[in-house]
Amino acid sequence: MPMLLLLPFVALTLRAVTSQQLEDSLTYTECTDGYEWDHEKQHCRDVNECETIEEACKGSMKCFNHYGGYLCLPPSAFIVSQELAPAGQPETLLVSAGESQPAESGCPQGYARNEEGQCADEDECKLDIHTCQPSQQCINTLGSYNCRCPSGYRKVGLECIDVDECLYQHCRHRCVNSPGSFTCQCEPGFTVGQDNRSCVDVDECSMGAPCEQRCLNTFGSFLCRCGQGYELGSDRRACKDIDECSYSNYLCHYRCINQPGGFSCTCPDGYQLLGSRICQDVNECETGQHQCRDDQMCTNVYGGFRCVERNRCREPYIQVSDNRCLCRASGGACRDKPASIVYRDMSITSERAVPSDIFQIQATSIYPGASNTFHIRAGNGQGEFSIRQINNISAMLVLVKEVSGPREFVLDLEMVTVSPLMSHRSSSVLRLTIHVGTYPF
Repeated sequence: MPMLLLLPFVALTLRAVTSQQLEDSLTYTECTDGYEWDHEKQHCRDVNECETIEEACKGSMKCFNHYGGYLCLPPSAFIVSQELAPAGQPETLLVSAGESQPAESGCPQGYARNEEGQCADEDECKLDIHTCQPSQQCINTLGSYNCRCPSGYRKVGLECIDVDECLYQHCRHRCVNSPGSFTCQCEPGFTVGQDNRSCVDVDECSMGAPCEQRCLNTFGSFLCRCGQGYELGSDRRACKDIDECSYSNYLCHYRCINQPGGFSCTCPDGYQLLGSRICQDVNECETGQHQCRDDQMCTNVYGGFRCVERNRCREPYIQVSDNRCLCRASGGACRDKPASIVYRDMSITSERAVPSDIFQIQATSIYPGASNTFHIRAGNGQGEFSIRQINNISAMLVLVKEVSGPREFVLDLEMVTVSPLMSHRSSSVLRLTIHVGTYPF
């Protein structure tokens, strides 16, 4: 079957006019090859080489002029018109036709005579005289048509098959192929970006992450955090309270009380918090938190107070000053008795370390040549205390056994004075009440 050869015949009109101002003020116009200057119309016009060149084509070849040149084609070739043309003239096509040209139109296959009697392209797609499959798109071409596959498909033979875009790594994380297309999916903690291919981190914290207290966003995930005094539970989401009191026995001076997110310290009765952990004895006598009568004196002890009579002198003693009694009775009532008794009170804590110096006594009157000795006259039945003489005028009371409270000891600490010059012997007693306070910490 003879084949039709469709050769594009492109008409090209170039107007190259160069003007220069020469020294002699002359101007000239130059046209490109295949064109000459038309003085009447003042533009470059095509040269018909088929007329101007003798035997432009050799043998049986036929000469066809076109813009800017000419073609030598077989005698069976002829010219058809095309709608687009430069300079307002119809553009032409050269068609080499064989023996199979349609007899009724004289045009090659894919062309038909238009109203002007010229061979014009026939739109097979619009006339629905193509052989494209229903899934294909018909694209008209000069003298023919093409069957184009939709996006996402490629043509194999006469059929369109799906293109597996996932083979080309279009997606950052995961690719899911679908007929004619594909979708990108991201790993948990990411979402598809605006380009539908990249993956961007998801801020789970701003999207209501299931954290009970605090949320910390991470790349591709998130972490739950708890406030001070709490720790993450086994589900890594909820927060449970930390029992700080169970971790140490030294958090509080006395007692630790666990609270949600923290703890607090308490003190026993008669004590108050110094800061947040240390317990300090309350001096009820100074703060006025006692119930002593007017004829009583308040004595502070660890964890409380004691009310004692202001006049503790008993016959044959009489009160001569605060806490001091003298024996001045006649008739021998004061014989074998201390000449004076001084009352003192002190407080110590339970389970105090031993041995421990707790109280110092000292002579207030010194006689020339006199010697003083100190001893515990009464109240030390279990031997909890001892006297260590420091020098001639002072001694130290020492706790030698551990004692527990609450408890009271009343000790008579006697100082015996002997003066050889005056042949004088006398004694005085310091009646010391020791209050062992409750200090269970």
